[in-house]
Amino acid sequence: MYNPLRRGPKKGLKRGIKILLMSDFFAAFAVGMIGPIYAIYVERIGGDILDASWAYFAFMISCGVVLYLMGLFENGVKNKGFFIVLGYVLTSLGCLSYIFVATQWHLIITQIILGLGQAVLSPVFDSLYGDYVNEDSESKEWAYWESMLYIANAVAALIGGYFAKSFGFKALFIMMFIISLFGVFASIGMLKKKKDLNKC
Repeated sequence: MYNPLRRGPKKGLKRGIKILLMSDFFAAFAVGMIGPIYAIYVERIGGDILDASWAYFAFMISCGVVLYLMGLFENGVKNKGFFIVLGYVLTSLGCLSYIFVATQWHLIITQIILGLGQAVLSPVFDSLYGDYVNEDSESKEWAYWESMLYIANAVAALIGGYFAKSFGFKALFIMMFIISLFGVFASIGMLKKKKDLNKC
């Protein structure tokens, strides 16, 4: 007889979820380190409020347009793990590009690279994360990702501010790049076979 109070065996996080969470943690942390001091950085390279707005526009428009196109393309791709890795590689390149920014145009190019990384990553990330979520703990496992992003960005913002104040922006960008590389290395695990990623 069916007992609604009886629970089945407790399932842990699948390998796919763990890899995605770890990869996104490092990427979010790296990019989040410049978040609250971005406007100050723009001023340091001779920019103003409008320059900061244009750079933000470059990120959003490149991300928005390419994200739509990638969503259509990635829908029929079998090896979605490749695009996970590619997205984090582009994010890492964006972090590296900050080191060489000298003008507003350089900054816009950097933002476009970061926008492309987000656009390549987002559709396939959501798709794969949803595939590996356990049905009986769906809300909880999505909450893991959402809360991780907020916490990673919060801690990164604080550490990034102190790091830039103590060592300067160039040192901050080097640190961002190094941290983002951990995300790239972690994401390589998504190239494994789906049956292996479905294991707890």
